[in-house]
Amino acid sequence: MEGVSNPGLPPLPSSDRPDTVARLRDALLGASFTADGLLELLGAPAYAALARSETVPAFRATRGDTPLETLVRLFLLQQPVPHARVADVLPLDACLKDGWLTHAGADDVAAAVDVRPYGGPADEDWFIVSDLGCAVGGAGGIGSAHEGVVLGVGGASTTLAGITVRTPVASALDLGTGSGIQALHATRHATRVTATDVNPRALHITALTLALSGVPAADLREGSLFAPVRAGEKYDLIVSNPPFVISPGARLTYRDGGMGGDDLCRTLVQEAGERLGDGGFAQFLANWQHVEGEDWQDRLRSWVPRGCDAWIVQREVQDVTQYTELWLRDAGDHRGDMAEYRARYDAWLDEFEARGVKAVGFGWITLRRSGADRPSVTVEEWSHPVEQPLGDTVRAHFERLGHLRRHDDAGLLEARFKLAAEVVQEQVGLPGAEDPEHVVLRQNRGMRRATRVDTIGAGFAGVSDGTMSAGRILDAIAQLLGEDPVLLRDRTPAQIRLLVEQGFLEPVK
Repeated sequence: MEGVSNPGLPPLPSSDRPDTVARLRDALLGASFTADGLLELLGAPAYAALARSETVPAFRATRGDTPLETLVRLFLLQQPVPHARVADVLPLDACLKDGWLTHAGADDVAAAVDVRPYGGPADEDWFIVSDLGCAVGGAGGIGSAHEGVVLGVGGASTTLAGITVRTPVASALDLGTGSGIQALHATRHATRVTATDVNPRALHITALTLALSGVPAADLREGSLFAPVRAGEKYDLIVSNPPFVISPGARLTYRDGGMGGDDLCRTLVQEAGERLGDGGFAQFLANWQHVEGEDWQDRLRSWVPRGCDAWIVQREVQDVTQYTELWLRDAGDHRGDMAEYRARYDAWLDEFEARGVKAVGFGWITLRRSGADRPSVTVEEWSHPVEQPLGDTVRAHFERLGHLRRHDDAGLLEARFKLAAEVVQEQVGLPGAEDPEHVVLRQNRGMRRATRVDTIGAGFAGVSDGTMSAGRILDAIAQLLGEDPVLLRDRTPAQIRLLVEQGFLEPVK
């Protein structure tokens, strides 16, 4: 694949030169141009600042002329570097010929793309390729008018990678691949990886990311949403960090989907069901509208396709002014002509007003193809810190839902459960009081939930070690408290179901 032409954007390196890519990868690794190497060179504060697109600390930490400092200056800080210094580190002639580097004056060379070390989940040394400027100042760093720009790794990318279920599968689809980070992760556990994007430049960059990371190539297809997916094709895993921004128009390909309101996210979710194989997962990041007079949870429930269980988590809500400012600043509009900035701000608010939108939610949507006649759909708000990666937590959530669906109350009382790892009990009440006002169970892993329980619930959770059935435990509690065991069995299953659904209790097979 030769360099993709895009007016206003520089040409891309060739992805059809495997020898050059292999030599470049070896040179980068040889100079410790890795996530661990950067952390050691820059130190934690400068490394963290670079992730925030702040470059001054990294400049200060790379004043020398070691190979690693040279590569940081060249690829991350995107500064011209003398020919002679680069020639000592990289296969200079091959990199110039194949477009990884360009001449910058008579004596210097410069990077043609951003190449960023990225540590895989099993300590793999990967590299994410993206357009220049994106990782050192946002999209505005290279001019917001460049609608075809391809961004590198950001918080949304790593969030989606962290929540994705990572069980071995035959096929995975990365829809709207961008720089290829989700496809890169999928190569670890999927036999066949397909990556799509409406932007041909993104597909080219994905090919570079995969090749430079030393992983198998993906099946790259151009097109919008599920259009590139062939009739009858189904996948075990579908992931997407789509252009979910709710904006007036489609100015920037990487963020604006071109559909009105949150229609792109709704369409993506609704059409995913028929593309999933039995038991398959589809996982997305999304924005959704909070419309005046409408329950936002009902809005999202209406998106869930037939035959799929769903878990939808709202992580953040912004009013329309906050939301508008966020994305105008992301594009660098606040640094341009102020009259144009105000006009664009006005246009966003006009669009929201016309649709009755008062706020915008952001979060995660996970579907699982269960085929159930009565699917389980959980829509919740959880803005508190969680422990990434959450892939195993997500998988376990749907497994517990399946268990609950297969067991009526009588079956639930015959089942055995155990308390999840690192759950603690807190008792809240006035100092010196004989009894607590209430008891809270708190998770220290995964979603890190907290839930209030009564004395029965706390006692049940405390003795659940997988050895006795739920019914036998309740009978023992009834005897201890002098309660009627039949009445206790009747009223407690709902509380047990909640504790199982939220992950405090795990079914024992």
